[in-house]
Amino acid sequence: MLVHHVVFLALVAGTTLLFASLAALNVRYAERTVRERSAWLATHIGVDDPGELLAYHRLGTAVSQLRSVVLAGAVLGVLYTGAFGAAVAFVYDTVGSDVLAGVALLVGATVAMQVARVPFDAVETFGVESAFGFNEQSPALFARDALLSAGLAGVFVAVLGGAVLVAVAALPEWWFVAATGIVGVFLLATQVLVPRVVMPLFYDFDPVDEGGLRDAIEDVFDRAGFACEQVYVMNASSRSGHSNAFFTGFGATKRVVLFDTLIDQMGKTELQAVLAHELAHWKNGHIWQTIGAATLQAGVVLFVASRLLDAGWLYGMFGVPEQPAAGLLLAGVWLQPLSRLTAPLQNRLWLANEREADAFAVDVMGDGEPLADALGALTSQNLGNPFPHPYYEAFHYQHPPVPERIRYLTAADSGAAAERSACRERNR
Repeated sequence: MLVHHVVFLALVAGTTLLFASLAALNVRYAERTVRERSAWLATHIGVDDPGELLAYHRLGTAVSQLRSVVLAGAVLGVLYTGAFGAAVAFVYDTVGSDVLAGVALLVGATVAMQVARVPFDAVETFGVESAFGFNEQSPALFARDALLSAGLAGVFVAVLGGAVLVAVAALPEWWFVAATGIVGVFLLATQVLVPRVVMPLFYDFDPVDEGGLRDAIEDVFDRAGFACEQVYVMNASSRSGHSNAFFTGFGATKRVVLFDTLIDQMGKTELQAVLAHELAHWKNGHIWQTIGAATLQAGVVLFVASRLLDAGWLYGMFGVPEQPAAGLLLAGVWLQPLSRLTAPLQNRLWLANEREADAFAVDVMGDGEPLADALGALTSQNLGNPFPHPYYEAFHYQHPPVPERIRYLTAADSGAAAERSACRERNR
């Protein structure tokens, strides 16, 4: 049992400290590189005073890492004080059905984690984001969103967790296979439900009707060989000054969403380039690839979890009753650090897809400059750090760093040209 505790603490505490160290390394690297390349920042990003960018990056990183360390400590405290074991016993003694008790336990743990994050989210929103002019939320709206988010998380976990627990009860030896299928169906459903049911609870979505913006969008659609009637503007400015765009769905359910902040901050050509990039994720089947990869990853995790659920030591470590829902939560605490450590492998698909999407945008626009200008504007407006440390980048970045993307889009050197050509061939 001692070996299990040593390995467990090494995983949970060790990875938390490792990523905190990587974040600190990333801050120091950014501060040095941003100052060294201030001329490049001014020319390509439009940042004349890097001090604000660095301060925003520094404070945001500090809050994020404090949250990670405190929450990891809280999880360890709940386990090692016996509070989790007592909670499991109480829930199963109180609720008559084992499946319903398991759902209640999963929902309770999820909501508890959501609530524990609220103080840090408040500091980030009303401290960091407000200090740099991004926050548009009132305390009342923040509280409303926090309550709604916790409720929605509870509903999703109840549905997904309940289905998995039924599979565990019905197929004791092969439940992970059924659970993997359940996760795959759930991921497909979220592509439709999240933008149509969940996000409208937080934001307004107005269809883009006739006019200059619609004409510009239709022009990109025609060039990309894309047809979609569902194009919306989301009032992201009701909560934040950050800007973005996204594509979601498949078949008749596909939808293009532009943040109103993006429309306000960019010219027509740059906006078209961003849209062309997003359309590439449909054109090249990236959405299906992402769902497939996520389902495969879930299958691997669930298979390992199925082995752990049968291990008596998993429950004995913390005096927890041997119930499937408790085992799933304990297995999740064991496996989450491993998932973080394997992130560089997971990110390879994302990085390849983003490079293909950039190449597609170049083809659609006939030039890489519009998307390069758009990336510069997004980085400048969002105060993004364009120079991540390579180690930090490997674990956290699902897009290539902005300088690499701009070089790829605009450089005439043979390496960048050859890479663009290879991506274009894959697009065809």
